[in-house]
Amino acid sequence: MSLESLGWNARFEESFTVHRTRGLVPARVAREDRTRHVVLDESGARPAELAGRLRHEVRSRAEWPAVGDWVAVRPGAASPAIIEAVLPRTSAFVREAAGDATEAQVVAANVDTVFLVSGLDLDYNPRRIERYLAAAWESGATPVVVLNKADLAEDRDARVAEVEALAPGATVLAVSALEGEGLAALAPWLLPGRTVALLGSSGVGKSTLVNALLGRERQATGAVREDDSRGRHTTTHRELVALPGGALLLDTPGMRALKLWGDEDAVDGAFPEIVSLAEDCRFRDCRHESEPGCAVLAAAADGSLPADRLESWRKLQREAHWLATRMDARARAAEEAKWKAIHKSMRDHPKAGRWKR
Repeated sequence: MSLESLGWNARFEESFTVHRTRGLVPARVAREDRTRHVVLDESGARPAELAGRLRHEVRSRAEWPAVGDWVAVRPGAASPAIIEAVLPRTSAFVREAAGDATEAQVVAANVDTVFLVSGLDLDYNPRRIERYLAAAWESGATPVVVLNKADLAEDRDARVAEVEALAPGATVLAVSALEGEGLAALAPWLLPGRTVALLGSSGVGKSTLVNALLGRERQATGAVREDDSRGRHTTTHRELVALPGGALLLDTPGMRALKLWGDEDAVDGAFPEIVSLAEDCRFRDCRHESEPGCAVLAAAADGSLPADRLESWRKLQREAHWLATRMDARARAAEEAKWKAIHKSMRDHPKAGRWKR
């Protein structure tokens, strides 16, 4: 197993120079399960854990090693391997982490392509596809929309055309992982040393697709509810898997919800036609709500911009704005807590800040 077969390239080599002078060696995170990791290097796979110094320096969940990350580890066959540093990422698919805390979660790192998998069954949802596309364009990877379960769709061509309209710049493919139909069309992205992340909600058939691409039954597959085609997780952790042709597949559990992590510009990446129309608005700060001379509203009025497309953009923009508001509040709270601690320390040690005579 070579580093190149794991996705190593000149960019990673350049950023690793400082770590090589310390006698460290590169490895790639292949699995993440809570606080435990498995890394791959030229000698194979082994468990890994963070060095105490790095654990102390990590300031947020997003800085924690994620599947796909390249890391610097201590040399030797010791188990577990000790992760001393995380290399800068070339791409990262990020969402807002579940729970009450406002923080980012890196779902997949250093991927070249993101396969956004959606089912062509009763769970088909174009608005959800738009949401995934917004996160994918922001990630820095190339999005490809994979419409799975094509064997269940009576109006396949119409569905493909609909998704192509809301995914300008992205390739849209209809496949049936169960029947093996259309999988050859995925080959241009599944090249040796290239990394593809598989993302989508529960029940879209990602595990079946993984099995089909591997050519063997590796992942358990689950049934979906008949009334809405929604499924349960059959993949329970994120993992990097080598495909027979040499590509690397980053498999992820189905997401019950994808909360965006990004600003309003990140949302715009999935709506290029609205961005283009906005250039003709009378006011540069037009919000496309009720302003006079709004080219976006004019396009919605004459039907050249679908109303549901505009409403989806507005919804995601509101979500991004709300996230920014919460982040600002969190930053203010952290700053207030810092100064509160400083003032308390000064009260407890009143002479600490005085000049000695």
